[in-house]
Amino acid sequence: MLKDRFRLPTLERFRHQVADVNALPQLAILGFFSGLFSGMVVILFRHAVELPLQHILPNFDDENFEGLTLVERIGLPLFVGMLILITLYRVKPKYLRVGITHVIERLSYHQGHLPIKNMLVQFFGGSLAIISGQPVGREGPAVHLGAACSSLLGQWLKLPNNSIRTLVGCGAAGAISAAFNTPIAGVIFAMEVIMMEYTIAGFTPVILAAVTAAVLSEMVYGMAPAFSVPPMFLASLWELPLVVIVGILAGILAACFTHLVQLSCKLRTRPLWQRIILASLLTAISGAILPEIMGVGYDTVNMTLSGIIPLQLLCFLVIGKLLVSGTICGLGLPGGLIGPVLFIGASLGGALGIAGAYLTDSSGSPSGFYAMLGMGAMMGAVLQAPLAALMAVLELTQNPHIILPAMLVIVVASMTSKYFFKKPSVFLTQLQAQGLNFRNDPLSQALQRTGVSSIMERQFVRLARHCSYDEASQALTTNPIWIVIDTNKPEAILLAADLARYLGQTQEEANDEPESDTIDLLALPGERKDITPLYIQATLHEALEKLDQTQVEALYITSVSAPMINRINGIITRKAIERFYQFKH
Repeated sequence: MLKDRFRLPTLERFRHQVADVNALPQLAILGFFSGLFSGMVVILFRHAVELPLQHILPNFDDENFEGLTLVERIGLPLFVGMLILITLYRVKPKYLRVGITHVIERLSYHQGHLPIKNMLVQFFGGSLAIISGQPVGREGPAVHLGAACSSLLGQWLKLPNNSIRTLVGCGAAGAISAAFNTPIAGVIFAMEVIMMEYTIAGFTPVILAAVTAAVLSEMVYGMAPAFSVPPMFLASLWELPLVVIVGILAGILAACFTHLVQLSCKLRTRPLWQRIILASLLTAISGAILPEIMGVGYDTVNMTLSGIIPLQLLCFLVIGKLLVSGTICGLGLPGGLIGPVLFIGASLGGALGIAGAYLTDSSGSPSGFYAMLGMGAMMGAVLQAPLAALMAVLELTQNPHIILPAMLVIVVASMTSKYFFKKPSVFLTQLQAQGLNFRNDPLSQALQRTGVSSIMERQFVRLARHCSYDEASQALTTNPIWIVIDTNKPEAILLAADLARYLGQTQEEANDEPESDTIDLLALPGERKDITPLYIQATLHEALEKLDQTQVEALYITSVSAPMINRINGIITRKAIERFYQFKH
């Protein structure tokens, strides 16, 4: 059997290798290419947004919505909203599902297989949404695009589903890394938000993907992070109570934002044209009053970090961005919510920093310091990803002195939102609003990491149900473990040891020539199991679900060797899956 494995074609052998949970070198190769493709698609998406805006907005500034006249701020969302409606009107509803929530759904229910049509809707719809001035982010679309590119790579190579799941995590890490130039935050985001597990085998390819995507981003945009962060420090430990207050208020706002998204999700039953018109009207009205909240809004975040924006305006920005972005993000349109969350957090922290300066006679930390803490607190509380938020704050500031207050504010905000207001991650909230229950138990995670080809039994032979003594004896010469009993199709399996025992007893008891006898493999005494097919790309989790659904005890693993020809590659039983889990854990 070992020789047969090395006679396999190179790609088929690679597929078999990555089915194993410990295929680290092979997964590392996939991680590199995943980072390459996800980095390129994120850069392409960013260009698709920035180049048109540079020609639309004054001074060739792709974020200068404030420079538009009142009529232009009202007209731009309405006009581009009509373009979005024309672009997406004939798209089937199943292809309109986009964003990080869609990625988590496909990872949980479809083994990470992301359709290319949803990816195209995300690319063109997401770019038009940001160009129109809708107060949404580009990171959510970037994660979807990066994950989809990586998933499509795995589907094109016909890799096992367990490795496609890893590729989705690699694509998400590469997207965040390229979007913010924060590779560590990209890795933690992928493990904490997308894959929701930490494994050694998972870390290595995800790290390679994040590094590769970050290098591509730096080659195009330079080495500076996404925000212009001035030097920051905690002036005194006496400011820690104010840090706690920032965390509590951020947790409250995070719960409000998540609840607003949850309420807005109920409008997804409305026709698409109604939701697009509603989003366009909200953008036009809010943009006429507060142009700073239009678009991605990173220019406003940078000014907040520099302490330029006054207290009163920051308070209005918190309220306006929360209400408008929370509503639009829940409508199921192709815009992201990470950007708005960071905007709200920066505005909240900046406002509290200015208020704190009044109380301390300007002797405390600068308001930009609290703005950065607010960004981390809101991100950690809304996404329920405290470690990813902490790494993002650390990489964006490149200042280890911010770690202590950042840890405190993020933990306080996350606990306030989750335990006092009972709000889970905003992405899980959206899944629940769609009637989907996300399962993340340890058994499912362990079985999803391994493909069926890594533990299936390859020592088997196929025999017709009614066969001769000679045929049965000849089949046993290859020392199989299982006999696959064929009628018109594989019907059951029989232990080869039971067939050998029966043949031995028959030979001793028979007076005439046993070779002339016909054997009914379904009638002789022995251990038999009914079987049903499963494709070779499946994971052990899919195999266990198939066994539960069909109420059989074994599966035969098939692959397409030629058009209309399915080849049996191996046998897997329920006991084999249980032994695997018990041995590994």
